[in-house]
Amino acid sequence: MKAEWISAFGKMTYGIYVLTTCYQKEINGMIASWVSQVSHTPPQIMAAVHPHRYSHQLVEKGRSFALHVLAKSRKDLLSRFKGRDPKAKFSGLNWTAGKTGCPILNDCLAYLECELNTHYRPGNHTLYIGDVIDTGVLAEGAPLTTGDYEGIYIGKD
Repeated sequence: MKAEWISAFGKMTYGIYVLTTCYQKEINGMIASWVSQVSHTPPQIMAAVHPHRYSHQLVEKGRSFALHVLAKSRKDLLSRFKGRDPKAKFSGLNWTAGKTGCPILNDCLAYLECELNTHYRPGNHTLYIGDVIDTGVLAEGAPLTTGDYEGIYIGKD
């Protein structure tokens, strides 16, 4: 991507979320910023996931995911969920299994649990559209956004 394009894309702001997913007894979590609500009725959320991510495999197999809105004060969770080892990501964190079995983190502002409705592959990421089946607001505070993060994600692994 051209340098001026990267700079322009870097001006776009997004929330920074933790996406969790599962298949049978396997769980994983990753950082997701390319996320949006796409429908009110029915309530639906879109999340973009690169096919090389372990979470991609689990969403495909388990047909569900959960998105967690992080507080600005929990920026430390980013390094944890950027790691490769699924067990280390959840070690010492309080979470419960949601309706789909996806891990629901207790330390977040809110979560949206989704069953996979459909997916699209318009480019190098898969866009997962999920029907929201459960939500929770667990705390008040300002959400973490790309404006609070050093650097930008340009689609590399």
